[in-house]
Amino acid sequence: MDKPFSPETPSNTDLLVVNDAKRDFLKKAAGMSAAAAIMSLVPPGVRSAAWAAGSDAPEKTEIKIGFIPLTDCASVVMAAVKGFDKKYGIKIIPSKEASWAGVRDKLSNGELDAAHVLYGLIYGLQLGVGWQKKDMAVLMSINNNGQGITLSNQIRAKGVTDGAGLAKLVKAEPKEWTFAQTFPTGTHAMWLYYWMGAYGIDPFREVKVITVPPPQMVANMRVDKMDGYCVGEPWNARAIHDKIGFSAATSQDVWTDHPEKVLGTTLEFAQRYPNTARAMIAALLDASKYIDTLSNRAETARVIAGKAYVNTAVDVIEGRMLGEYDNGIGKKWRDKNYMKFFNDGAVNYPYLSDGMWFLTQHKRWGLLKEHPDYLAVAKSVNQIELYKQAAAMTKTPLPKSDMRSHKLLDGVVWDGKNPKAYADGFKVKA
Repeated sequence: MDKPFSPETPSNTDLLVVNDAKRDFLKKAAGMSAAAAIMSLVPPGVRSAAWAAGSDAPEKTEIKIGFIPLTDCASVVMAAVKGFDKKYGIKIIPSKEASWAGVRDKLSNGELDAAHVLYGLIYGLQLGVGWQKKDMAVLMSINNNGQGITLSNQIRAKGVTDGAGLAKLVKAEPKEWTFAQTFPTGTHAMWLYYWMGAYGIDPFREVKVITVPPPQMVANMRVDKMDGYCVGEPWNARAIHDKIGFSAATSQDVWTDHPEKVLGTTLEFAQRYPNTARAMIAALLDASKYIDTLSNRAETARVIAGKAYVNTAVDVIEGRMLGEYDNGIGKKWRDKNYMKFFNDGAVNYPYLSDGMWFLTQHKRWGLLKEHPDYLAVAKSVNQIELYKQAAAMTKTPLPKSDMRSHKLLDGVVWDGKNPKAYADGFKVKA
């Protein structure tokens, strides 16, 4: 067995000290689990070594993880199907959910232990945006890229093929143009708003935006209830397959290698079951490595296309999973920034700057009335220490910093250094 890279392995003397103290301590901790009580006695350095070695049994072994039928639920599904969870002493039970509002509710009330969930939804719950405030936890990022903005054939009939064309149409023909996103504080809402804003469209004044669950997007466009939508795959590719719309942009056009779904839970769960939380992260890291091997993507597409998961044709999922894009109006390309699940660990690290970015957009669009303490909120939500322990268990590389920098569609750089100025600096905002 490889030696853990963390602090020194506990000596016999260390363990004797713990054993001598254990009996007295447990008498004083009737409300605490035995495992938690014992581990709280262990010095932090020794505890980290034990964690890195993967020697702590999960406090809860059967874990219900919610997911929405989207391509990026793959790591949750494959962790269970391929048995990556068993390696870490847990059994993942994927739970198919109907909407992000349902995921929010079930996470909040404990019906779900964790979920494949929109990054911004977790941060919205943390600050009580549109719902009762709940302390939340991001355990890891699940994927980058792979979402999209689809416009209807009716829009195309008016000569629109891209954002610039849409902006021209909206201003030339004022009416109730209707677009859908999947959750008010979620990622798809933020990609849609950012894309529109970059072309000078005010998503709150010049168009109407509604909320529609991902699997219902295609059906609603088919009956002409919307002019466009932003959603995860395969529901953009499905619109093209069904000949009702075309891809105007991908989310990687808005922000290359952007954060997307996360493994989310409540802070209470993460604190009460840290070994379980760490095991979940480790299992999903192994699944993410597996999926990011392109030769495994055909199998992954076949599995998640099943009725129990995404419930669509395999080819609707597989093409874009492999980076093979067709926008439905004559353009085909190989996208190097296709949906990534691992990318040598760069995908999965819970960067503080990623969480902070969603807060800046919530403030930009008036979902937050005042500036929060951006960094403090991110530090409380993103469970970096737990992630690092799971990374050690799975030999996943770590980045050099908790922050990262990117230039988005409009040329504006986000690096997390001055979030207040960033949030206030956009020309198009609430």
